[in-house]
Amino acid sequence: MRNLTRRDALKFSGAAAALLPATLTAQQPKARQQHTPIPQWEIFELTLQGPATGNPFMEVELSADFHLGHRSVHIPGFYDGEGTYKVRFMPDTVGEWSYTTASNNASLAGKTGSFTVSKPLPNAHGPIVVHNAQHFSYADGTPYFPFGTTSYAWIHQSETLQQQTLATLKTAPFNKIRMCIFPKHYEYNHNEPPFYPFPRNGTTNDYTRFDPHFFAHLEQRILDLQKLNIEADLILFHPYDRWGYSSMTPEQDAFYLRYVVARLGAYRNVWWSMANEWDFMKQKTLADFDRLFHVLEAADAHHHLRSIHHAAIMYDYAHPWITHGSLQTDEFDKAPQWLAAYKKPVIFDECKYEGNLNKRWGNISAAEMTRRFWLGLINGCYVTHGETYLPDTEEAFNEDTTPTLWWAHGGTLHGESSAAIAQLRKLVEESASTPNARMGFFAQDKPYYLNATVYGGADGKQAQTILYFMDEHQPVWYEFPLPEGTFTAELIDPLTTTATPVPGTHTGKTKIRMKVKAHQALRFRRV
Repeated sequence: MRNLTRRDALKFSGAAAALLPATLTAQQPKARQQHTPIPQWEIFELTLQGPATGNPFMEVELSADFHLGHRSVHIPGFYDGEGTYKVRFMPDTVGEWSYTTASNNASLAGKTGSFTVSKPLPNAHGPIVVHNAQHFSYADGTPYFPFGTTSYAWIHQSETLQQQTLATLKTAPFNKIRMCIFPKHYEYNHNEPPFYPFPRNGTTNDYTRFDPHFFAHLEQRILDLQKLNIEADLILFHPYDRWGYSSMTPEQDAFYLRYVVARLGAYRNVWWSMANEWDFMKQKTLADFDRLFHVLEAADAHHHLRSIHHAAIMYDYAHPWITHGSLQTDEFDKAPQWLAAYKKPVIFDECKYEGNLNKRWGNISAAEMTRRFWLGLINGCYVTHGETYLPDTEEAFNEDTTPTLWWAHGGTLHGESSAAIAQLRKLVEESASTPNARMGFFAQDKPYYLNATVYGGADGKQAQTILYFMDEHQPVWYEFPLPEGTFTAELIDPLTTTATPVPGTHTGKTKIRMKVKAHQALRFRRV
């Protein structure tokens, strides 16, 4: 190539610049916008107006880089319909943040601004993170113990029923709920949802666009849960489908995931569950789910918890893109080996449901559900509740009826295990009520016990709580080996939710008179 003259070089550079995308060229200095301060872990939402013609969901790209000092966080934006574009960011650090937008559309590119992030609101502790390898805490270090429930399709019911569900959750003991983004078609669950995630013409979905009304509704429900301090464990895919969502192409799956993360990733109470019973989704392979996790992980700059729920074939929870196990089993005796293999928290998210269905998975008793919560905890794991009670009427024998079942629709709770779960949650949380608390679980041969050690008590000394659970054993007395120190004791009846103080204090091997009945527990607390 001949040597270029200065005039040739200028011509060449001008022609090359004309070929560059708007993402790179539309960076002319613009006035920086100063936004209202927001508290840490709340949502900063940037709203811009742009093109509404064509298909902005697919044709327009938008993102923003948020800066604090030398730190930079890249956040994808999304189209919200009617020419409105948004970028949502959950700042995790107090300070003066700034941003710059990038887009392939000149009207959205090069926008700059700044905002101050102040201290968090009184009851805001941030998103949930893994703590101490096998447990959880909020981002600020406050201990978090998941006592979850399941209501797969509650956001796809009538507004009246959804409000009833929220009213029930307000007084229930649950701080996590497993719920589907897509509507669900299954036994006793045949209603048509009020909204669809994609525009729908008859039985045909337009997978190139999203319905912002559907997502606005979902966002409101997530905020409603946040006000109740409940984590939304969002199920991204599932096999129980008559609308076509379970058989989308790989490109459509990825398009959906990126949009969901862009819209919902800034909500601090969001968890990602890639699928419910992934191995029943015959249109997808194991490799497909591995790939989708990479899409999810790359899209989520807020790094929410990620897992996947199985039916017969357990996913490999040791994968680095998985933050915790989400199991469907009641094999609590295997918990120690899973904890050792995964080195992550394990949640028994489905251990069958309290109820009276004519299905093996939906008719365990309240006593058995309570027992399973205790067995999960004393083995160092966590357990999720579910309830499937049919009305005890002649009409319930007609399988064409659509009764309101908590497991599918929400509504109200009819079972008795929730009171016992509330007691257990209180016992565990009381053991970690001091600042900088650290909870550890240890198990031995029956009778099992949970050893919860709290560091940083009010007097600067180590506090300790030990919970013993006798399971099916019913001794008239038992000799309990205690660690060094002096303890008080309470006899706990999980089924009646009573706690009876045992007179005196206890040291070393202490002999306690028991009630001759199964499922007793004791709580020892260091004086």
